[in-house]
Amino acid sequence: MSKQFPITVSSWTLGDQCTFEERVKAAKEAGFEGIGLRAETYVDALNEGLYDEDILAILRKYDMKVTEVEYIVQWADDVRSYEQKYKEQMCFHMCALFGVNHINCGLMENYSVEHTAQKLKELCHRAGKYTIGVEPMPYSGLPDIKKAWAVVKESGCDNAKLILDTWHWVRANQPNDISLLEGIPAEKIVSIQINDVHDRAYAKSILRDESMHDRLAPGTGYGDTAGFCRMLKEKGVEPKALGVEVISDAILAKGVAEAAKYNFENTVKVLEAAWPEALPEK
Repeated sequence: MSKQFPITVSSWTLGDQCTFEERVKAAKEAGFEGIGLRAETYVDALNEGLYDEDILAILRKYDMKVTEVEYIVQWADDVRSYEQKYKEQMCFHMCALFGVNHINCGLMENYSVEHTAQKLKELCHRAGKYTIGVEPMPYSGLPDIKKAWAVVKESGCDNAKLILDTWHWVRANQPNDISLLEGIPAEKIVSIQINDVHDRAYAKSILRDESMHDRLAPGTGYGDTAGFCRMLKEKGVEPKALGVEVISDAILAKGVAEAAKYNFENTVKVLEAAWPEALPEK
C-alpha cells in the first residue's frame, strides 16, 4: 500500500446493492488498495448476518483494508435526531474497528460561520482522537472552500480538517488554482476524492441529483481531474486516503466488478500523468 495515498474505492462508487464480500472482492481484483464504507453499508454487512469478526476475516481473505469512513450529517442542528446521534457513534465504532482515523462529514443545512464553527467544535470534541473531515459541496450549507475553511479555522480544533472532492470543486465554479488554497495549511486537507463531470451542469435546483447519480470516472469528462490533482500535489497535500467517488447509475449498471475495474483504470491514467507518487508501489 502506498505510504500516504491508499487508493480507495469510495462506498457510493459500488452502490448499496452488493454484499460486503462482493464489494471487497471487486475492489481487490480491480487494483484498489482500500474500500470506503458508509455507516449504512456497514449496517448492511451486519444485516447480512455478519459480525465484526466476519467482516475483518473477509478483509483479511482479500488482503484489503477499510481506509475511508463516512458520513456524519446534521451535526450543526441544535436538536439532533437519535438516528443521527447513533449514526455518529457508529462512525466512531467503525474507525476503531478498521483502524481509520478520519471521518467524512457534510452539512446540508445553512448556518452562519460562527454557529457552524461552534457545532463543529462540539463534534470534534465528541470525536476525540479521530479527525473530522468537512466536505464542501455546492448545494450544501458549506458550498465552497472559502466558507468551509472559515468554519474549520474558527472551530480552533486540531482534529477539524477538510476533504476536497473534484466534482464539488468544479460544480462550485472553482478553478484549479492553488491561490484558492492560500492560507490553508496542507495538513489541514485530510483526504481527497476524485471523479469527473459532464460539460454542462444540471439545473441548480437538481444539482444534487447529478452528484448522486451522474458523475464520470476520473479523466473522462470536462473537470480536469489531473489539474485538480496537480494543484493539491503542488500544495503539498498528503491525503490519508485518495478516494475514487464516482457515483454513476450508468457505470454501476455494468455490475460492481466492472465498475470497480473501469474506475480504477481511469484513476491510474490520471495519477500517472499528474501525481505518480500516489500510485501503489510495484
